[in-house]
Amino acid sequence: MSVLIAPSMLSSDFSNLQKDIAMVNESRADWFHIDVMDGVFVPNISFGFPVIKAINKYARKPLDVHLMIVDPDKYLAAFADAGAAVISVHIEACTHLHRTIQSMRQLGVLAGVAINPHTPVSHLSEVIANIDVVCMMSVNPGFGGQKFIKNTYSKVEELKNLIIQKNSGARIEIDGGVDFKNAGELAKCGADILVAGNTVFAHANPKEAVSLLKDAAAITA
Repeated sequence: MSVLIAPSMLSSDFSNLQKDIAMVNESRADWFHIDVMDGVFVPNISFGFPVIKAINKYARKPLDVHLMIVDPDKYLAAFADAGAAVISVHIEACTHLHRTIQSMRQLGVLAGVAINPHTPVSHLSEVIANIDVVCMMSVNPGFGGQKFIKNTYSKVEELKNLIIQKNSGARIEIDGGVDFKNAGELAKCGADILVAGNTVFAHANPKEAVSLLKDAAAITA
């Protein structure tokens, strides 16, 4: 299976959002990645329900919603109703993670768990068999355009081994600092989904940038 590319709408042109939605629709991208930040869990504020509903109205590909918020359980149903096909909550923000995962399952969305750069992969051991996606942060969350943390490579390999050990079907998503140089190495380490913001939207031809990422992440036998 080829690596999925999920352009991060946090880096899109907010003054012409429909244009960038159309670009993603027409490109080789697989998902729309949407970061939700509350100014508490991370030092920034971003999309709310109205914007996600607006994106969903025009999007022809699944919405991958990454919740960087405290107490995400309160809002899971609202995000599912807004159009989320995938919801990732932070392990650091969930007191009762099993219950949160069960709630996502009941809502009919793919259940994801995100981990910050400082969080050990081993903390996922008790839930890895019950989730669909692990969103591994390869920068400290809160802002786009940050430098990729190289220790991510070894964490991806460790997570891949845990997934195999636990007979899990979870896919590994990398979020932060993904570019044309590290996409291939991340795929070789075991990444299944690459989130890219500035690499796509700051490119002279964003649609071409998606294709370049897709090709860079392709693993040849």
